[in-house]
Amino acid sequence: MTRALLSVSDKTGLVPFAQKLIELGYELVSTGGTHRVLADAGLSVTSIDDVTGFPEMLDGRVKTLHPRVHAGLLARRDLPEHMAKLSEFDITPIDMVVVNLYPFKSTIQKEGVTEAEAIENIDIGGPSMLRSAAKNFAAVLPIVDPSDYDIVIEKLQEKTIDGDFRKLVAAKVFQHTAAYDALIANYLTKTEFPQSLTLPYDKFDDMRYGENPHQAAAVYKTALPETYSVLNAEILHGKQLSYNNIRDADAALRIISEFEDTTVVTVKHMNPAGIGQGDTVEAAWDNAFAADDISIFGGIVALNREVDVATAEKMHAIFLEIIIAPSFTPEAYEILAAKKNLRLLTLPFSTDVPQKLEVTSVLGGLVVQERDLLSENQADFEVVSQAQPTAEQLEAMVFAQKAVKHVKSNAIVVARQGQTLGIGAGQPNRIDSVVMSIEKASQKPGFDTAVLASDAFFPMNDSVAYAAEHGIKAIVEPGGSIKDKDSIAKADELGIVLVFSGKRHFKH
Repeated sequence: MTRALLSVSDKTGLVPFAQKLIELGYELVSTGGTHRVLADAGLSVTSIDDVTGFPEMLDGRVKTLHPRVHAGLLARRDLPEHMAKLSEFDITPIDMVVVNLYPFKSTIQKEGVTEAEAIENIDIGGPSMLRSAAKNFAAVLPIVDPSDYDIVIEKLQEKTIDGDFRKLVAAKVFQHTAAYDALIANYLTKTEFPQSLTLPYDKFDDMRYGENPHQAAAVYKTALPETYSVLNAEILHGKQLSYNNIRDADAALRIISEFEDTTVVTVKHMNPAGIGQGDTVEAAWDNAFAADDISIFGGIVALNREVDVATAEKMHAIFLEIIIAPSFTPEAYEILAAKKNLRLLTLPFSTDVPQKLEVTSVLGGLVVQERDLLSENQADFEVVSQAQPTAEQLEAMVFAQKAVKHVKSNAIVVARQGQTLGIGAGQPNRIDSVVMSIEKASQKPGFDTAVLASDAFFPMNDSVAYAAEHGIKAIVEPGGSIKDKDSIAKADELGIVLVFSGKRHFKH
């Protein structure tokens, strides 16, 4: 006798699959709701109660947790003593387990769900049967995914179930139960940094390649999807996003979430190329484009307002990889979709991004930290120079601080209110970033009113000196260097404003 035990929460494809098992000579054993569905479909099926000799009890919490089930699953067919023990207790071996689990994930995603409801949707018997079957995969075929039903039937019909396939489905079981348990652990865990970190992710897509063509890659989504994510954006037009597209688009979304006013962000290699604001989305685009009209070539654009025709026509005129916006007018979409390789994405924009932690891989491990969610304002600033900032300079400093936190260290941003003018990113020496940013900014209209922001303190006064000697009249930086007095003295000597924000914004 060949026996299959079926106990599924997701009934998709269940009846036709079970019918084909019967045709292949399987005796069906089932539990609760699964048994009712099969019996109502007219299939011959044995109740689990008749196998165990015990009724389901404790409101269904105990059904399959019984030696007649688990001995039937775990007995090694190649050990005579195991098979003799089954005979001694009149236990029939189980050759296939078809189980998917209580819907814990969908339960905790429901609005207003209580902890008691969540707890009742923690499956115990299902994972236990799956793990027993998967441990004994040499003899027992464990099936956890309804999408595998057809291939299983095909292989059974063709008698091509081999060791490799058995190992494949067993591994899938352990991946599934591990992710299931991780989701429960994270739901119950209130500690931000627990002793053991379990991170459930679901594969979103296989990628053509990674950062470079010789690198294989795949992308995974958090098990509980984040609404504000490029992985949840709707692709209206264009081909699959590449690894680099996703990283750059993610950077653009992080940056633009800082701003409530009408804003356009252009991104290249995960750094802002330009950030612009305006009374209209077209004016914001004009400022973002003017901030760096060279680096934007082949870049990413994020807009936090609907794209209109005027803005679409200007963006159409240059080569862009991706445009992300809350929406496009039909006319704007028609203009931009004329470019075959341009990706057009929509996503509801937000300044309140709930994902608090971020994870970065290192060789042999992960580092986990809170995202840099600090939002600064003028009340946080300390004016340390004799020269006092104007109201316009203070507003520009707040804007520049929002930008500099998203630039790779060592980071310098030269900006006026509503527009970056020059960005120096990722230089090993801070003075090099100062030079780069000022060189770019000094060629732009509005430089005479610009301020300079630094993501970290100046270790010596050379940056202050260079900035003042090249037209900068106000600087904001965290302070905290043992040589702060030298920077303050240099600012006073050269008659410029120096403000300490008190907060560092390193981004590696």
